[in-house]
Parts: sequence; structure tokens; C-alpha cells
Amino acid sequence: MLHFSMKFLSASTAFLLLLLASAFLQAAMAGSAFCEAKCKVRCAKAGVMDRCLNYCGMCCEDCKCVPSGTYGNKDECPCYRDKVVKNNKNSKNKPKCP
Repeated sequence: MLHFSMKFLSASTAFLLLLLASAFLQAAMAGSAFCEAKCKVRCAKAGVMDRCLNYCGMCCEDCKCVPSGTYGNKDECPCYRDKVVKNNKNSKNKPKCP
């Protein structure tokens, strides 16, 4: 009987760990989809779309927000506005979070 209890406990623990891992993965993917959608809007008029999406995505992942519109409005998301990305300024001395 004790042997059966140990197997049941092990199976239950494995199942709970699997559920927790699944929930974490779904939350991570939802965050990624959020950033992708918001950054597509933000970068819609960008001259260099790939670069805009890349930096917007990095800033969004850390800040969990993206300012509305295609330009400006950065006060809506102070973290995004003040975010320091590696080599924070572009060649025009403007922040890289678009």
C-alpha cells in the first residue's frame, strides 16, 4: 500500500509541475503577443521597420507597455520613455525605444 501511495504522490507532483510550467509558458507567450501587436502599431510608419520592431519589442518586454500612436506619447509609459537599451541613443542622438 505504501508503494502505491509513493507512486501516486510522485505522479501528482509531476502533474502539478507540468501545469505550472504550462501556465508560465502561456503567460510568457501572451506577453510576447501583446508586445508584437503594440509594436506593429507603433512602428507602422517607421523608415526602418525591422530596427523599430526590434527595439520596441525589447522595450515592451521590460516595461510591459508601449505608448499609443506611431510617434510621441511616451509620457503614457515612463518606463518605456526612460528605458536604457544598450547604446541607448541612435545616430541622431534620440532614444532607441521608438
